[in-house]
Amino acid sequence: MNKETIAIHHGYEKDTQGTTAVPIYQTTAYAFQSAKQASDRFTLQDLGNIYTRLTNPTTAVLEARLAQLEGGASALATSSGQAAIFYAISNLIEAGDNIIISDKIYGGSVTLFKHTLKRFGLEARVFNLDDPSTIESLVDDKTKAIFFESLSNPQIVVADIDAISAVAKKHGIISICDNTVATPYLVNPIAHGTDIVVHSCSKYISGQGLALGGAIIDRDGLLEFFKDNPRYSHFFTPDESYHGLVYTDLPFPPFNLRIRLALLRDIGATPSPFNSWSLIQSLETLSLRIEKHSHNTLKVAKFLESHPKVSNLNYPGLETNKYNNLSKKYFKDGLCSGLLSFEVANKDTAWKILDNTKLFSIVVNIGDSKSIITHPSSTTHQQIPLDEQAKIGISQGLIRLSIGLEDADDLIEDLKLALNA
Repeated sequence: MNKETIAIHHGYEKDTQGTTAVPIYQTTAYAFQSAKQASDRFTLQDLGNIYTRLTNPTTAVLEARLAQLEGGASALATSSGQAAIFYAISNLIEAGDNIIISDKIYGGSVTLFKHTLKRFGLEARVFNLDDPSTIESLVDDKTKAIFFESLSNPQIVVADIDAISAVAKKHGIISICDNTVATPYLVNPIAHGTDIVVHSCSKYISGQGLALGGAIIDRDGLLEFFKDNPRYSHFFTPDESYHGLVYTDLPFPPFNLRIRLALLRDIGATPSPFNSWSLIQSLETLSLRIEKHSHNTLKVAKFLESHPKVSNLNYPGLETNKYNNLSKKYFKDGLCSGLLSFEVANKDTAWKILDNTKLFSIVVNIGDSKSIITHPSSTTHQQIPLDEQAKIGISQGLIRLSIGLEDADDLIEDLKLALNA
């Protein structure tokens, strides 16, 4: 099936009531038919539901659709995108390990890797996204993951997914791609060699800023990858917290299985059934929305490209953009999602523009049907020192736009008035 059909039909068979919409199974726990069945489920002899912290029928539909849309073996839904990233990394590391991260990723991810997880004994090493060969010198026997974004926020840089994945495979390291901005409709990193994909479903998958959620999708074939791989011995040696269970001995995708049985069990950053249901509804229209977002953004980018107050316009859909060829290589029909950024003279000018827009809301989310304007340096990346911001392409004058589903001409007029105010 094509993606538009998968997003509407996959993973749900009409229940006994014949409901065409996926039901909300708003429950915390599930009744067992017998004491033996309860025991069997806890020993994995019976794979039915136990508790919504681990599984839920509504969430299971969302997971099935996301896995299919990304071309993965399985998916696991989380309470937020940050929870998805935390689980994906925590599933691989122990104290003393390191991960290699792109120099162009979301500010919240930077804080997680460089500060929060540092207290857990993790070192974050940074590579140049424009030059994947810089990964090589950072690898050692304690390297457990390479993390990058397919379309970075807010620099709007297109990653060379093939090249990064090739380095990871050469060294037997798990590669993790955050595909939030591009979405599974535009690109599937797994098809280009990536092992794990993560999403903040709160963005384009939700589409209206109504529901928090995240997801982790693993590729097929990781069972063989983990077997006897010395970097990840906890996958092929007994887990004492689960009576000696060995994840690679089970006929299930081991990466998400371990997250579900160990991390969800212990940490519990699980989506509510209602949020999973909300995301299912939004997923049905993702393809239509991404096309509209992309077409609108290209129109706005062309307007901004010619404005005298604008410099360093970042949108790979423009023929003049240095990442245009990569966008044509990786993204469906050359569409580049709804995020762009550009620079003006300084912080004061940027703030003045933000304050003078009428249709654009000053919000730090992206992917909504309503257009959003953000000053990354003082908000989403504020925790990063200014000199480090400058090194990763975030100036004091940088403005990020998340272009919504309004009429593009109305958005252009709003920006024109704000820029000239």
